[in-house]
Amino acid sequence: MTDTEDPPKPRQHLPLPEYEQHDGLGLAALIKSGQISGTELLQAAAARIEAADPALNAVIRKRWDRAAKELAQINLQAPFAGVPFLVKDLLCTLADEPTGFGNARLASLPMPHDSELVRRFKAAGLLIVGRTNTPEFGLTPTTEPLAFGPSHNPWSLAHSPGGSSGGSAAAVAAGMVPLASGGDGGGSIRIPASCCGLFGFKPSRGATPSGPDNGELWRGFAIEHVITRSVRDSAAMLDATAGTDPGSPYAAPLWPQTMMQALGREPGPLRIAFSAKPLFGHAPVHEDCRQAMQHAARLLEQLGHQIEEISPPINADRCAVDFVTVLAGETWATLVQAGDLIRPGSKPHRADFEPATFSLGLLGRSLSAADHAAASQRLQQAARVMAPFFAKYPVLLTPTLATPPALTGSLQPTAAELRLMQVVNSLGAGWLLKASGAAELLAAKTFAYMPYTALFNATGQPAMSVPLYWNAQGLPIGVQLAAAFGCDHLLFSLAGQLERAQPWMERRPPGF
Repeated sequence: MTDTEDPPKPRQHLPLPEYEQHDGLGLAALIKSGQISGTELLQAAAARIEAADPALNAVIRKRWDRAAKELAQINLQAPFAGVPFLVKDLLCTLADEPTGFGNARLASLPMPHDSELVRRFKAAGLLIVGRTNTPEFGLTPTTEPLAFGPSHNPWSLAHSPGGSSGGSAAAVAAGMVPLASGGDGGGSIRIPASCCGLFGFKPSRGATPSGPDNGELWRGFAIEHVITRSVRDSAAMLDATAGTDPGSPYAAPLWPQTMMQALGREPGPLRIAFSAKPLFGHAPVHEDCRQAMQHAARLLEQLGHQIEEISPPINADRCAVDFVTVLAGETWATLVQAGDLIRPGSKPHRADFEPATFSLGLLGRSLSAADHAAASQRLQQAARVMAPFFAKYPVLLTPTLATPPALTGSLQPTAAELRLMQVVNSLGAGWLLKASGAAELLAAKTFAYMPYTALFNATGQPAMSVPLYWNAQGLPIGVQLAAAFGCDHLLFSLAGQLERAQPWMERRPPGF
């Protein structure tokens, strides 16, 4: 912590000291039993956000007055009745309030209605107290938007909490709220969960709603859920929010049990594959991340599972470039939509977006419809390759990331890259990026940090980051476990077993 950063207030000076002792379901139980009131919980959350956020920059908009009014409408029978909650400033819309998508221009434009997922959050009893920081349009694995500044990791303020749900993860890790929303298009729930020592679950494609304004998100790569301290909060929230909404392009398979039921059952002996081989790209893997995976493999073996080191037969380099190709095309489409909101009737203007965002969009514009379709088809074929692998090995264990949490700023474009972007953006010359092999270069740089998560966005499979390991510097290093499409219940059963074997909820960042 530098001299310019405000230290968090001492815990003993904050109201309701038992706030930190409970997860979301635990706090709701206190309200239902009459031991505390919703107003007391709101005040406790507000005190912690005001105390910790100056150092973290996790919460970019607060809604104390609206939350206080909404307390009167809370259903005390709902699973999370009165529990303070933060929503990521991306996708989740609140009526008559901005959803900024990490963009300075959009941050002042109110949205017309609640998104379907927000409606379900509210129906589950959650009290939304603010919005969390996110990179522009959720495009990066760190949270450093120019519009709002970087979020910091409670475990080390010099490091990033990850992205794109980095503000949410930092807030939960610091004890501001017990859970917060996130979206995962390439690892954006699992990455910050790994960086912040939390549980992060990405459900199967189509498990949670994307309406009423969106169909598939990033060709079906992206899905929203939550980041939590406890496994049961994540399970109960998925039970409360799962299911299609009108016009949904996907429907996840019907699960044989609820996630809470799965959580209470032992998974039985499983055949679990494990591998540190990158699934996208071919970058080296940090020894800390290998150690975290090996630690988890030993723990799983002690729990009675059969462990075998083997990796899925995936063309990692081809998949990485195909993912960037699809993402570039999706980014230009997003800029067209955002540009029309910012300047109705106008094309996207480079002054309205970050240089890297606009350059990625121009690259997408330079690609043909055939390029986009071919990349999408190859990624869908990867899902076909994964199916028989997961028929033989119901679960795959990998590191969540290839390195420990990144230092803030370390993954930003270099000065030379920024100069090139400025030239390309001023000329609108996406063709220059295409000709120079920008997709391949961007894939290599991006997946040097996150080579394990994005595959499961492309295939639609459920995957989770579990906090079982901290390195010698005290930084959390998550491990990822993935299962076959629709087998979310299996992962929750396994997560519950791991949480019982090695509890992590009481482990907190020093000073928070």
